[in-house]
Amino acid sequence: MSTDLAAPAPGRRSGPLAGVRIIEMAAIGPVPFAAMLLADMGADIVKIDRPQPTPGASVINRGRQTVRVDLKAEAGRETAASLIASADIVLEGFRPGVMERLGLGPEAMLARNPALVFGRMTGWGQDGPLAHVAGHDINYIAVTGALAAIGARGAAPPPPLNLIGDYGGGALYLAMGVLAALHSARQTGRGQVVDAAICEGALSLMSVFYQFHSQGEWRLDRESNIVDGGAPFYGVFECADGGCVSVAPMEPQFWALFKARLELDESWDTRDDPAAWPALVERLRALFRTRAQADWCALLEGTDVCFAPVLDMAEAPAHPQLAARGAFAAFEGMTVPGPAPRFSATPAAMSAPEQIEDAGAILARWTEHRAPDTLQARTSR
Repeated sequence: MSTDLAAPAPGRRSGPLAGVRIIEMAAIGPVPFAAMLLADMGADIVKIDRPQPTPGASVINRGRQTVRVDLKAEAGRETAASLIASADIVLEGFRPGVMERLGLGPEAMLARNPALVFGRMTGWGQDGPLAHVAGHDINYIAVTGALAAIGARGAAPPPPLNLIGDYGGGALYLAMGVLAALHSARQTGRGQVVDAAICEGALSLMSVFYQFHSQGEWRLDRESNIVDGGAPFYGVFECADGGCVSVAPMEPQFWALFKARLELDESWDTRDDPAAWPALVERLRALFRTRAQADWCALLEGTDVCFAPVLDMAEAPAHPQLAARGAFAAFEGMTVPGPAPRFSATPAAMSAPEQIEDAGAILARWTEHRAPDTLQARTSR
């Protein structure tokens, strides 16, 4: 059901990012999640935390060493500056201006390390009228059109976990951005600032839907469109036992198989007429309530009707596809999702977080093991 993943300790990492040095300024939400992804891929990450540690689950803090530094003290700020100057990437999620007030902003750090990639994660971005205003995931996606498009018609949109904002629009765009900037820095010797705003990442995720809306192909009323629950060929339906199933026979050949499996007659052939959708959806709701989830799985799972049961977090690890792929891993006595994506030559891996006391040891290790070509790029460009 889960794979026991062991990995070398930080500083002796394997994976496609082995040898990449990253400083993570302690934060919550998207910054540690982005660092988790990069650590799984082999990056050597050191988190600079406050004397009183920042709250956070061990699973999201895996794969890095943490050193506690008092940034209110001059000695602590110099320690942090030395670590950042020795890194390839720094990740920070403070409000705009905080790193500058600490003497650790991009201008100061790029002066010490011209090839540094400075990854900045905020909700609203580094500038604009809301740049210094507090918020959380749901606020950032509320202004993008994403939140308004989710949920049932006639009801307020539900909070969609913090997947679209913090992790999708935030962490993934931050990780992608700093890796792209690192590639550029290694080609040119010049680093840069990556300004990742959660609201803009979430907005980017909405690109296709904005195209549909601009072309008059997307209705603003929820449950009126192909992939928002409005269509009979794309939705979630409750079963007789209270479980749910997902069906998505969007293409004609899949719909034909769906009809055959469910023994539907020609009255269902109006599926391409949006005016007929509400009635067809209600008929499907009534039909799926006639059998238990397991019965529908026996009839439809493993066929090309585009079907899957809706599983909760207690059930998901036992699903045959996820179990066969070893998609879950044992970590500190817990069953958690394993690293993704997968690499054929340089596998990703997880390792436990580690608290260290001596920042000087990190500097010594990074100086000793830094690749010669990277040192040359920094001194000759």
